[in-house]
Amino acid sequence: MIPSVILLEKGASTIHADVGEILFHEDSMALFYYQVLNGRVRLSNFLSDGREVLHNVICANEGFGEVAILDNGLNTVTAIADSSCTLLKISSKKFFEIMHEYGHLHHVISQKIARELHFKLFMIKLIYNRSPEEILSNLIHKLNESKRLVCQECNRLMLTRQQLANMTGLRVETIIRTMKQMEKDDKLNIVRGKVFVPADGID
Repeated sequence: MIPSVILLEKGASTIHADVGEILFHEDSMALFYYQVLNGRVRLSNFLSDGREVLHNVICANEGFGEVAILDNGLNTVTAIADSSCTLLKISSKKFFEIMHEYGHLHHVISQKIARELHFKLFMIKLIYNRSPEEILSNLIHKLNESKRLVCQECNRLMLTRQQLANMTGLRVETIIRTMKQMEKDDKLNIVRGKVFVPADGID
């Protein structure tokens, strides 16, 4: 998103987070913008019963935290290191300075927010579908089409079954059962517990 050199010139710090480490909590003040150098971060809400609602997984060279900063409000999600990761972290004040000095980055940020909103609306429509297979098929197709969370070299789905459940609202048992049926129907391959999408995608 934002070139690392610009972030560093503006005083961004390099931080490391271990898997499971919380970078910020839902309803906390939006004080920083983050950009992932390596590893992954997931953005989630947690229900009163402890269940996790997964909204997004941020991968290398992607950023997060800008929406709450631009809204001058609170973080609406909890950010958790999904793996050991390295990030750049910069204050909201410096983030605004970058937006002011590098006008073309407004377009970059706007495009990112638009893509995320499009995906969120896609997910809302998707989870109202009563067929678990259609939900999974359409979600995996969408991720593959957008080249996100599906390895473009080996076609491996980069989400766990639990994460798919947290993202779709389906039970883990339903995800497992549905994937086994999809494998029987040659819609995906499961090798040693890892899920692979066919090279030509899911019909």
